[in-house]
Amino acid sequence: MADADAVREGGVTVPLVTAPQAEPPSSAPAPESPAADMTLVGHLTELRNRIIKVLAVVVLTSLVGFYFATPIIGILVAPLPKGQLQYTGLGDAFFINVKIAIVVGIILAMPVILYQVWAFIAPGLTPSEQRIVRPWIPVALVFFAMGVAIAYVIMPFAVQFLLGFSSQYLNPLITAGPYFDFLSTLFLAFGLIMEFPILLFGLSRVGIVTSERLSKARRMAILVIAIFSAAATPGGDLVSPFVLGLTMYVLYEGTVIVIRRSGK
Repeated sequence: MADADAVREGGVTVPLVTAPQAEPPSSAPAPESPAADMTLVGHLTELRNRIIKVLAVVVLTSLVGFYFATPIIGILVAPLPKGQLQYTGLGDAFFINVKIAIVVGIILAMPVILYQVWAFIAPGLTPSEQRIVRPWIPVALVFFAMGVAIAYVIMPFAVQFLLGFSSQYLNPLITAGPYFDFLSTLFLAFGLIMEFPILLFGLSRVGIVTSERLSKARRMAILVIAIFSAAATPGGDLVSPFVLGLTMYVLYEGTVIVIRRSGK
């Protein structure tokens, strides 16, 4: 039986040289992005680190707010009849200054907060999606500032509306705690709700929502906006929820138009 690896020629055994076979094309997947390779623990670690950075910046900006707390309080109590508030607890004045400082700190730290949010979600987007969403980050900051400005404009009207129900039988004795709770909620609610269009536009770019879906859901959106506006403005006046709801609805319709023009 002839050897499979050799042939005989004239009594001499000549090794049979086999040409090397071409290796099959590699079927290994293309290298993925670092975000795809990151484990759940890695994502949670990154999220924790970014939250720590945000909190550190908020603490620093809150110190600025605490330093200017007294003049800020003077501006916020200006719509009241005597421009003054009462407090009942021994430490109420200190904690009110701290509360004002934190709200001011969040407002001042909003650029850093938006950047950290973007830095966390950007690795999960494709390069084209990043190019589309990136310009909206400074727009989100402008929208937040607009929301705070709107809250400041309607604040005197909301206060005067509520005080208009006082009478000889109902004498207002306004304490500082509930008053600044109302204002803090008002300012942050208006500032954050102005990010509503950015969220809808981002969801449209990843295919979760479309302009057609948003148009069909208009009635449900109006109902949700009305409920949210009433819950986010706990002062009990009609001015704040009406202005907030109207602002949200205008933003909703404007976002539908922008999404439709973008081809979604």
